[in-house]
Amino acid sequence: MSDKALSRRTLILTGAAALSAPALARAQSTDAFPTDEPAIRDQVPVQRNISSFSTQNWQDHFDELGVGCLLADITSRAVHYWGGDGTTYRLYPSSVPLSEELTKRGYTEIVRKTEFPSWTPTASMRERDPTLPVRMEGGEPGNPLGTRAMYLGWPAYLVHGTHDTRKIGRQSSSGCIGLYNQHVEQLYPLVQVGTKVRLV
Repeated sequence: MSDKALSRRTLILTGAAALSAPALARAQSTDAFPTDEPAIRDQVPVQRNISSFSTQNWQDHFDELGVGCLLADITSRAVHYWGGDGTTYRLYPSSVPLSEELTKRGYTEIVRKTEFPSWTPTASMRERDPTLPVRMEGGEPGNPLGTRAMYLGWPAYLVHGTHDTRKIGRQSSSGCIGLYNQHVEQLYPLVQVGTKVRLV
């Protein structure tokens, strides 16, 4: 390699290092990180995984809208809701069952709704984890049903909120469909008892 080529390379590398020094200094400074941002747990969740699921048509899943229709798409981990007015549509990321054995698929409906639901683990849940309580009252810290629950026609299957936001977008439930508390609180007043539900 000639001295001319070496000196040109040295000049380029030296210049790049000089230009990046201020950026490196800023990155190492504590001023580079904001200190007045609210905690993530206090922020409204956004649909960051929107690219993993897309809008659907209710006609592909239901014969009629009735008072409304709700589709839980387990593959894309999303909940779709269509209102009986024919114009209301909501799409939310969700948690889904841990395994295929815990997954129920098919048609049912919303049979009951509750704000700040109490939680009674099923016998099979307590068998898998004997440390679970017999019952947990609504509003208690750690209640896995969050702030709202909509009960399906199948016993022990619900669409509900969760305080554990890490579960959304994952296979993390014992059979239920989970939503961010903020999202289930938006959906709850729209969904009526009698709303048709499909898990697919």
